[in-house]
Order: sequence, then structure tokens, then C-alpha cells
Amino acid sequence: MTVNSEARQKVFGTLLANALLRWETLVTLMVTLILFLFVPNVSLSFIEWQPWFWLVLGGLTQTVLVASTLADPEATEQALAEDFEREYDLRNIRNRVSRERLRDAFEYRRNMLKLADAARGAMRTRKRTLISDINDWIAHMYNLANRVDYFEDNDLAARDLQQVPRKIAEVERLIKNDTNEQTRRDRLQQLELLQKQLMSLEASARTIKRAEIHLESTLSALGTVYAQMSLLGTKDTGSTRGQRLSIEIKDEIDKLQDTIDAMDEVQFYNQRLNDDFQEALAEADEDAGRALDERNQRQRLSTDFENDVDALAAAPEDDDRLAQSGDR
Repeated sequence: MTVNSEARQKVFGTLLANALLRWETLVTLMVTLILFLFVPNVSLSFIEWQPWFWLVLGGLTQTVLVASTLADPEATEQALAEDFEREYDLRNIRNRVSRERLRDAFEYRRNMLKLADAARGAMRTRKRTLISDINDWIAHMYNLANRVDYFEDNDLAARDLQQVPRKIAEVERLIKNDTNEQTRRDRLQQLELLQKQLMSLEASARTIKRAEIHLESTLSALGTVYAQMSLLGTKDTGSTRGQRLSIEIKDEIDKLQDTIDAMDEVQFYNQRLNDDFQEALAEADEDAGRALDERNQRQRLSTDFENDVDALAAAPEDDDRLAQSGDR
């Protein structure tokens, strides 16, 4: 099976590292050093031998080894497999159940690679194509597991899920006993936001549960695909069985993507709701500040008015005293 140049370029670093770590590389290095140190002269009639020639020959030998590794389709496929598992590192998944599901998925994939390696000709190509789709499938499982981690790590949401129902009950009680139209209107707005927040929190909890169930079911589907792939024979190269497998894999990928999109939508809605809630709090603070300023202003006006009244009341007494003083 031929491997395209794009695949080789993608894993060039891994291929090069694998070539340099081959046991043949170590043997070449050791033989070259021994010859360079202990066999400085070689009798050749057509050239005067130099010790550094051994280094050149060793370098050429190693170059051939590296080139053969880079051009080897088997080595390229192995490097692609190694890069795939490094890219989707299970240590980055914190949820234990999700990590176990992904570990099983990787095990199925390794067994599928063995099936492809054991096949020949067109069947091998067919199975490699299916494994390419499996890679996309596992990548979607990994992305879904990451989103489960994100939702579960949100301690604030877990706390709010317990506190928001109590806040709703408290605000409803205050609304029943409130006779001031302005504060009642503010509390009704607060109640509406709290109810939306509770709906969002409950939707998040349902989404996490749905994601966990989906990881379980899609792993079972992956096991079924592996069993069907192991039954593919040389006569199934272009048959409806192989085509049906491809369709089933794509259907599972679409389902995973739908769940991922749903979780992203919930996350976006939560963020927007939080922004609206913060904006409403800021407006409430603004209104409270204006009401406080108005109350203080009314108090100052009332105080000034009382002072003016007292001053006017005291004015006749001052006039009487002035008149008595003039008479004297």
C-alpha cells in the first residue's frame, strides 16, 4: 500500500526519530568508531586510504538507513499511529469513566491496525481507509470527553444548582409581601433571570449525563464495527458490507458531533445568561444609587425647608427685640 507524501510530511519528525533509534543505527555507529580508531590504514591500489574515510562510509550507511525508513509505508503508518495517540493523550482527560472509554477505544483501534497489517492488496487498503474514519471517530470521542471535563470542573455551576432554587423561593416570598411598585418590578426581573439560570443549570446537568451515556453507547458501536471488520474477507473489497461499515462509522461521528454541538450551545447560552445577569445587577445597582441620591436630595430639601421655616418663625421675635432696643 502506498502512503502519500502528505502523510510522510506530517510524521517526518517521528519517522526521523525512529530511524535514528533503530538498532541498525547503533551497530553502524559502533562499527564506524571501531574502524576509525583501530583500522587507520587499508591497502588499496587505486586510492590512498585516510582514516576519516570510515566516518564518510558510516555517514553514508546511516543516510541509507534513514532514507529507507522515511520511504517505508509500514514505518509511516506506525509513525502515524504513534502521533495519533500522542495527540489525544489520555492523561489530559480527568473524568475517570471517559478516560476508560477512550482507553478501550484506542485498544480497538490498535487491533484494527493489526487486522489491516495482516491483510493484503485491496483489502488492506480498504481496512486502512476504515481506520482513517475510526481516527475521526475517536477524535470526536476525545473532544466530547474534554467537554465533560469542562462542565464537571465548573464548581460555581454545581454550587449554583443548589443555591438558585433557594434564591427563587426567597424572591417569590418577597414579591408577595412587597407593596412598593418599583422594588416589586425589580424583584420580578430578578426572579425571571433566576428561573432562566436554573433552567440553564439543569440543562447542563442533563447534557453531561447525555454525553456520558453517548460515550458508552458509541464505544459499544465501535466494538461492533471491529467485529465486523475482522470478518471482512478478500471477497468483500468492494461489497456492500464494507460500504455499510463506512456509513455506520460516519453515522456515529455525526451523532457525536451533534452531542458536542449541543454542549457548546449550552455553554454559549450559559455565558450569555451570565452576561445578562451581570448587566441586570449593574442596572439594579445603578437604579439603587439613583434612588439613594434622590432620597438624600429630598432629605436635604426637607432639612433646608425646615430651617427656612424656623428662620421665618424667629424673624418676628428679632424685630421685637430691635424695636425695644430703639425705644430705650
